[in-house]
Amino acid sequence: MSGLVDDRALLGRTSTAERVADILRGRIADGYFPPGERLSEESIGSALKVSRNTLREAFRLLTHERLLTHELNRGVFVRVLTVEDVEDIFRTRRLVECAVVRGLGRPPYALDGLVAAVTEAQRAARDKDWKGVGTANIRFHGELVALAGSARMDELMRSVFAELRLVFHVVDDPRRLHEPYLSRNREILDTLQSGDRPAAERLLARYLDDSRLGMVEAYEAGLGESGEG
Repeated sequence: MSGLVDDRALLGRTSTAERVADILRGRIADGYFPPGERLSEESIGSALKVSRNTLREAFRLLTHERLLTHELNRGVFVRVLTVEDVEDIFRTRRLVECAVVRGLGRPPYALDGLVAAVTEAQRAARDKDWKGVGTANIRFHGELVALAGSARMDELMRSVFAELRLVFHVVDDPRRLHEPYLSRNREILDTLQSGDRPAAERLLARYLDDSRLGMVEAYEAGLGESGEG
């Protein structure tokens, strides 16, 4: 738990369950706590210097976000998603992301966040950092949703994207998973920059349909290899 000890400073003087949940959410996202791992109250509480009640409330928040699951008489575990979960994530993404693009109104659009995410992904790909490419890809789609200017929609999709990161940790070939979408994110960005919103929505819909199929295939293979399937 030495890594969590370093996170203690993030709690500041106003340690709350929400701040603890933020730390654990980040650690789950980066794979420090992989899917299926049991979270030890004693070890995590000691590393972060927080009370058991605070930690349990943080666990409850993350369980509500579908990142953790509580098993009776066994404890709290990082969720292992089902294939049906993955399908549902992509149904939600298609509904929300395509609706955001459809509702953008007249150009020009505020695309600085998308530009930064594409640049970040390209840099990570040059460095052969395929995990970084996946992170930048999620950032791209988060920035896309943010174009709607809806705090509720942002909150919903933060939870969806956090669940998606659980999928990434099971897939054994991140390059194969993420590399094909580098150019497709760029194409969506270029189309939005040109002001052709309907074409951008069509590109995004095809992108998400293809990504769903590829992700499900890769996830099923990863579950089979890990013995979770």
